[in-house]
Amino acid sequence: MDVSALLFTAVFCTLLVVGLVTRTVLASRQIRHVARHRSAVPAAFVGTIPPEAHQKAADYTIAKARFGLLETSLEAALLLGWTLLGGLHWLNQALLAALGGGMLQQLALIGAFVLIGGIIALPMAWWSTFRIEERFGFNKMTLGLWIGDLLKSALVGALIGLPIVALVLWLMGATGPAWWLWAWGAWMGFNLLLLLLYPTVIAPLFNQFEPLQDESLKTRVNALMQRCGFAAKGLFVMDGSKRSAHANAYFTGFGAAKRVVFFDTLLQQLSPPEIDAVLAHELGHYKRRHIVQRVVLMFGLSLLGFALLGWVSGQAWFYTGLGVEPSLGAPNNALALLLFMLVVPLFSFFLSPLMAQLSRRHEFEADAYAVAHADGNDLASALLKLYKDNASTLTPDPVYARFYYSHPPASERLARLQTAASGT
Repeated sequence: MDVSALLFTAVFCTLLVVGLVTRTVLASRQIRHVARHRSAVPAAFVGTIPPEAHQKAADYTIAKARFGLLETSLEAALLLGWTLLGGLHWLNQALLAALGGGMLQQLALIGAFVLIGGIIALPMAWWSTFRIEERFGFNKMTLGLWIGDLLKSALVGALIGLPIVALVLWLMGATGPAWWLWAWGAWMGFNLLLLLLYPTVIAPLFNQFEPLQDESLKTRVNALMQRCGFAAKGLFVMDGSKRSAHANAYFTGFGAAKRVVFFDTLLQQLSPPEIDAVLAHELGHYKRRHIVQRVVLMFGLSLLGFALLGWVSGQAWFYTGLGVEPSLGAPNNALALLLFMLVVPLFSFFLSPLMAQLSRRHEFEADAYAVAHADGNDLASALLKLYKDNASTLTPDPVYARFYYSHPPASERLARLQTAASGT
């Protein structure tokens, strides 16, 4: 192993250890902070959040954080197993011996990698659903539905993923040094196509979407969208209750294919004025162009990623530094893709606070839009119900929240809403 490979191995190991320690410290802070404030409802929420709901949220948060610590450790061990301990090298050599070099071997390598990773992750996914979510009353899935979802997800992933992976691999081998630019264009086109297909083709494979039947609510929602200058192709109710007791509402689709989707659980939990306010918040994301900003950011980051992949895929130290010997007589494109996907999260993890801060800013802006087009008190009461029913902690650790939270903590968010609603 040359000096460049040794240096890259050192950087890889350093990032892995620092990331693991950072995640552990942050999760431990969250567990301690939430446990310390479990016994008393924060003063701002006394009278609106019952003590038993506050304690349930604390217990749920702690359980998920502890489970996250276990997941983090297992993910780090698996990463080492694939890289420096030789797992990916062995798999590649075995498939080369069986299939020879070529497109079939490369697709088989990526397929085997995904399959093995999915099988390893199954026990954790099962525990999360049937132990943690079940314990706190959120899981509504049967084992049969859970297995059915897994099989459908695998089939959809193969039907959608294999063609785009095959195209990227072909571009890597056929379009010269600038292959990464062509691959980036194909990847972006693929993502835009998914935005169009997801609402009408993919999502209905997993859930039923019925047109909203409540005429009075439909009239309210259409009036709100008209006031906001927003057009959607339809208002739908999704049977989210067959999988979870968690509630949500969202917009999906792109351009003229946009849909408004309400979880049936949301309609059960909120009053019509509160639904109005939640929808106004979601409209705020569109009207403040947050969706466009995120798509542009995704375009820019993915372009940078493909450019970086285009460079490192031609460097021998990138492979040997991660415990893989590149093939001399066969393409290494699939190896490069897999190694890159394994390594990038170590670097991007430290961007989490910046991305979380941007998301929280967008949430505040969407709240402000909602207050201007609906009743801020209704949005505040809706959020309180959702915090309670989703067992969201009211007392997160401030450092943990700044690092991870895509939405502002409840105390900050509701304080701003109350100020805006009072006009002060």
